Amino acid sequence: MKAKKNPKLEIGRNSSIYFAIGLNIMLLLSWQALEYKTYERDDVVVDLLDVETQFEEEIPVVTMNTPPPPPPPPVITQESIQIVEDTEEIEETVFESTETSQEEAIRDVVEVSDVNVEEVEEEVEVAFALIENVPIFPGCEGLPKQKMKDCFQKKIQEHVIKNFEYPEEALDLGIQGRVSVVFIIDSKGYITGIKSRGPDKILEKEAERIIGILPKMKPGTQRGRPVKVAYSIPIFFKYNEG
Repeated sequence: MKAKKNPKLEIGRNSSIYFAIGLNIMLLLSWQALEYKTYERDDVVVDLLDVETQFEEEIPVVTMNTPPPPPPPPVITQESIQIVEDTEEIEETVFESTETSQEEAIRDVVEVSDVNVEEVEEEVEVAFALIENVPIFPGCEGLPKQKMKDCFQKKIQEHVIKNFEYPEEALDLGIQGRVSVVFIIDSKGYITGIKSRGPDKILEKEAERIIGILPKMKPGTQRGRPVKVAYSIPIFFKYNEG
């Protein structure tokens, strides 16, 4: 007679399930081992804190000698008031009006002919490009208008070149650039109203010095009258960097 096997007692019946469970458990443990982190621990220094007891010093109470309050004002009663009869007569001062009435005649009449009217000539300032007759620079006399104008500009440039001096302070600081100078030749031929604008005060001061020593000129005229003439010129300060 052949023995029959009980399917519930078969060993390899659930082996695949057990293998899968065991594999998952091993993967979980491996993952936990990989994810486990450790940290470096520094030595902890424990110091002792000594707390000293602070004693509060008692401040003595100083009593100030304050002056006593002022006495109350005296009470004025009706009995303390004495009525004195004023029997002295006072003369009133009469103030007379100093205004002139319409009845009074004006004795001194100023006639129009007695008033001297002085005619004040207004000084006109005209730009160099619009002036009828430009100022005459010494050495440009007797030329036509256009040549007189060209001669004036040429003489100004020659004056700037002749008297040009580069400031030592500007050279030491490496300052260079263009300075625009504006000045006025007044109705008497003198140089006035010098103004300049440039990259530094040192260069502006030197440019104003050059223009300030221009010679006296014959003033420009407009409609036959001497007038102020405004003129501008650029002065370039540049050095060769070697």
